Amino acid sequence: MRIGLLTEGGYPHAGGDAGLWCDRLVRGLGQHEFDVYALSHSRRQEGEDRPELPPHVSRVRTAPPRTAEKDGKAYGRRARRRFAESYGELAEVLSAGPGVRGADPVAGMDGVESESGSGAAPGHLADRFGSALYGLAELARDAGGLVGALRSDTAVRALERACRTPGAHSLARQARVPDLLAVAAHLERALHPLSLDWYGDDGLGAADLCHATAAGPTALPGLLAGHFSGVPLLVTEYGVQLRSHYLAAAADAVTPAVRTLLAAFHGRFAAEIYDRAAIITPGNAHARRWQERCGADRSRIRTVHPGMDASRFTEVGEAPDRADPGTLVWVGRIEPSKDLVSLLHAFAEVRKEEPKARLRVLGAPAGSEGTAYLDHCRALAAQLFPDEADGVHAVGDNPVSFEEIGGPEAPTVADAYASGAVVVLSSVIEGFPAGLVEAMLCGRPTVSTDVGAVVEVIGGTGLVVPPRNPRALAEACVALLRDPERRERLGAAARARALELFTVEQNIAAFHTLYLEIVSHCPVRRVVLDEAGEPLPFAVPAEAHVPGRWTRPTARVGNRSGPGRTPGTTAGPAPVRTTPPAATEGAL
Repeated sequence: MRIGLLTEGGYPHAGGDAGLWCDRLVRGLGQHEFDVYALSHSRRQEGEDRPELPPHVSRVRTAPPRTAEKDGKAYGRRARRRFAESYGELAEVLSAGPGVRGADPVAGMDGVESESGSGAAPGHLADRFGSALYGLAELARDAGGLVGALRSDTAVRALERACRTPGAHSLARQARVPDLLAVAAHLERALHPLSLDWYGDDGLGAADLCHATAAGPTALPGLLAGHFSGVPLLVTEYGVQLRSHYLAAAADAVTPAVRTLLAAFHGRFAAEIYDRAAIITPGNAHARRWQERCGADRSRIRTVHPGMDASRFTEVGEAPDRADPGTLVWVGRIEPSKDLVSLLHAFAEVRKEEPKARLRVLGAPAGSEGTAYLDHCRALAAQLFPDEADGVHAVGDNPVSFEEIGGPEAPTVADAYASGAVVVLSSVIEGFPAGLVEAMLCGRPTVSTDVGAVVEVIGGTGLVVPPRNPRALAEACVALLRDPERRERLGAAARARALELFTVEQNIAAFHTLYLEIVSHCPVRRVVLDEAGEPLPFAVPAEAHVPGRWTRPTARVGNRSGPGRTPGTTAGPAPVRTTPPAATEGAL
């Protein structure tokens, strides 16, 4: 089958965890054909040389950066009226305030009230949001894009009128011109995929399935492919976009009016994506709960854990434990959310019970904030643990060391985990704890804080304590340091659990099964044309259902009729993969 893979800011132009996951998925599913559609963040990224892709990646299309200033498109009177109607309806829905189909995730957040001044039912507002979104999409297709219109005075005036209506949310009514300009700019960025030329029969319209690697703007092309061509959508979220927006909004210095309008947009946008998706695949139960609260149907949710490359940790995981029995190890990116301050205070308690214990912190700081945090932690460690020496003529030594992976003591990540008897995670914020899975693959017992998907990942193979509780963290560490047999049992169980649930092979097999499930339940039905442009009945041979590529050079796939399309036009030679409608067969 042909898969339209939708990515943002990563694969195939950049690396990182998301890019690595996409690369493993594509290479692991060589029996399918992939077209990659990437939303780039900058011209630099778009111009970078991408790595060599496997042969079953047919093409890569990258969205150009947003250039509202150079749009220069003139819209006719009818197009301007259609834009005013659709954008005005979108603005009215947003001015009603946040809320997603019976659940309001932002209730109680920094003054964003859980009110909807319009008095409209949540389902009615959701329908109006979808109507406005697809109205803008059809106009963008007919007019050749909406980049300039989305930043125009018409858009700002529509937002202003909606916020001034009597039924608007109380905080939305406080919006001033700078607030409206900020909201309009944010909506233009989020709706930029409306203006792409990806949705014809030479693009996503020819796919059997769209797979979005995130919700939000990344999934918007998949929504439009489904709207225009009936292509089913699979949405994968390893980090919930809506949650990320709420956390960013709480941290940014924006006014309550802007926060309210943007919360309404992202909440209803997420609900629309979840409603239209054939299947949603969160990476853990924490993400799943967010999706369900935002309106996702639990019958269409399948949890697929991220896959880790277990081969890197095989040698350490299967070798006897030769680590110093008194050493605790922390591995990861150094930043405030990792709460190393609590870890250092906990280690001070550990030293009272186990004076020979040592703590190794291995990792690099994340940006300037991480560098400042590392300096603070070094200073705190020097204060809590003055250099110790065995005698007056010996050189002192601090029991806490800060190191980077790649040095002589820890040349690889696996060596870092192997150097400790117990691996500690002290985070106060965590999504899917990939580092914890790495420790489990190395056969190491763990002590972790109860955040994010930690409990789901370790099951009963490690100890879990409340976050920001140094005393509880210390007690758990001391309990494992004093019990080598328990450490061995937990480490073996942890490795077995990780190999069963969190490997690349498990992840790829799960998505292969989901692809087949979606296509079998939501097939794309296309009208197949012969060389003369006439409908070709019974055009799909039986062997088309056998894995592999089956093409018919003499057959062509006709456009689906719809707004702005001419029924019966052709798209050139194309693979035949689906069954033509029964009405075509009856025309014999």
